[in-house]
Amino acid sequence: MKRKLFWVIGILLLLLVGVGIYFVFLPSKTYDDAYFHIETYKSLVDYDKDGVDDQTDFLKGVKEYIATKPKYKSEYYSTGYPNGAYGVCIDVVNAGFLSAGYDIQKLMNEDIKANQSLYGIEKIDVNIDFRRVKNMAVYLHRHAISLSLDLNDIKEWQGGDIVVFKNHIGVLSNKRNKKGIPLLIHHANPYQIYYEEDVLERYEILGHYRIS
Repeated sequence: MKRKLFWVIGILLLLLVGVGIYFVFLPSKTYDDAYFHIETYKSLVDYDKDGVDDQTDFLKGVKEYIATKPKYKSEYYSTGYPNGAYGVCIDVVNAGFLSAGYDIQKLMNEDIKANQSLYGIEKIDVNIDFRRVKNMAVYLHRHAISLSLDLNDIKEWQGGDIVVFKNHIGVLSNKRNKKGIPLLIHHANPYQIYYEEDVLERYEILGHYRIS
């Protein structure tokens, strides 16, 4: 009798673990802007003149980058931009800039040289300064469109927007959860399974920007 009870308990535990794994690792259902009657934002600028507006181009580049499944690795590169196999959170954002035609390494270096005290940088290094979240936050505050921090105003949160957190940064997806809040495209750690996650509400948001 005890042996039978042991097996029953063991099977129940396995089922519970299986259900837990299913809900943790299975992506949740997502929705698009149209589902919430939200007009998808299109930029009036096409910086690289490729026929795709900047906002769409930016998000396209971000998605193409994460599709390569870069491994998380914090490292200095003498060329500035990391090779395609590795990267950290800021490289997701920088992939978007490059896709829209903006050499963010060059642009930030020029702004840092002209406003070094605002960035709090003692020694300028063109190869790493643009890959630090704190520096990107300063640059975006100066040169991007600053947007709402209220997640309840879902229409103000659009795919391709950049979101800054403490020591972290990501890009909004064009996919939304059941409340209309966009998923976050980011690269947070070496153990991340999905690069596009419904985690925006878990972080303290310090800045919400749109390239201009």
